[in-house]
Amino acid sequence: MLAVKFGTRAKQNVLDFQFSELRTALRNSDVVLFNFPIVAWKKKLLEPFLAALTARVLRKEVIVIPHEWDALNWKRRAVLTPVLMLATRICFSAPEIADEFAVSPLSRITTDHRDVVPIPPNILPTERTRPCAFSEKLKQVRQQGKFVLGQFGSIYPQKQVTAALSVAAELHKRGVDVFVAFAGSFIRGQDNVEQDFFNTVKALGLEDRVAVSGFVESPEELFAIFQEVDVFCYLLPDGLSSRRASVLAAAASGKPVVVNAPRRDNSFEHHRLFQQLIDTGGIRLVPTDADVITLADEVSAASQSERIQFPFNPEAQELWNDALRAIDNG
Repeated sequence: MLAVKFGTRAKQNVLDFQFSELRTALRNSDVVLFNFPIVAWKKKLLEPFLAALTARVLRKEVIVIPHEWDALNWKRRAVLTPVLMLATRICFSAPEIADEFAVSPLSRITTDHRDVVPIPPNILPTERTRPCAFSEKLKQVRQQGKFVLGQFGSIYPQKQVTAALSVAAELHKRGVDVFVAFAGSFIRGQDNVEQDFFNTVKALGLEDRVAVSGFVESPEELFAIFQEVDVFCYLLPDGLSSRRASVLAAAASGKPVVVNAPRRDNSFEHHRLFQQLIDTGGIRLVPTDADVITLADEVSAASQSERIQFPFNPEAQELWNDALRAIDNG
C-alpha cells in the first residue's frame, strides 16, 4: 500500500530469487524499503537479507519498518535481525515498539537514525456492504433483542481476547442479554488457542452467546459484520498503541470502541487519526490496568451514547500524507 501511495515514485519488487531483476530495480532507485514482519517468513529466510545487502553494496539507502519487536516470535526476529543491521534508517510503527527495540542488545549495533512514523489503516469503510453468513447471524441475534459486544482481529493469547468474554459474563450477570461476536480467526501455533478459548467460553457460561467468524473475505463483508455490533471492547496487555490496526478498523465502523489506555502520555502524538478518534469519543479509553468491572461499566455507558459521525476516510488520507512526509523527511 505504501508503494501505491507513493505513486510513480515507487516500485514494488517480489522477492523470488530473481536477483538480476532486483539489482536492476535497485540501481534505478534511491531507497529500498522493507515492511516487517513478512507473512510467509519461513519461505523468505534469506531473500530480505540479500536484498538489503545488495542495496548497501550499491550505496542505496535501506529503510526498515518493524511493526512489532518483543511480541515477535524469536524465529521471526532472527530473520529480521540481519536486515536491521544493514538498515540506514529504522522507522517504528509506535513509540512503544521503539522503546522495546532500544533496550534490546541489537540496538547497540544498528543505526541510531530511528523514527516513529504513523501507520495508516489498511481497511477503510466501504460505500456498500455485502452481507455474509456471519453478519446475517448477528442480524438475527440483534432482532432477538440481544446486545452484541464485538471484537475484530486475529485471536491469540497475547491479545487477551478472553477479557472480552469476561466483560460479557459480567454484563450477563447484570441482566444484559449479551452476545459476543469475534470477527477474525484463530492464530495457529504451538498453543491450543482455539481449545483454550472455548474452554473459557464454557467456564463463563457463555456457550450459546459467542460466535467466531473465521477469515473474512472482503472489506464489504467485514463492514456488514461491523454494522451488527453495538460496542467493540479490547483489554490489551500494555494498553492501546498505534500499532493496533484492529482497533483502528473497528473504530472505522462508527461504533464505540472501549479499550484500555496506553501507558505513555505521548503515544499518539505522531498519529492524528487515533488522537482524533479519542478526542471525539469514537475510541473510549479506560485506565491501562482497568479491571473487568471498569470495562463493563464503560461498555454500558458507550451503549447509551449517540453514534458519532466521523469523516474516517478523508482523515485516513491525511494520515497517509503524514506517513509519506515522515518517510521523505527523515
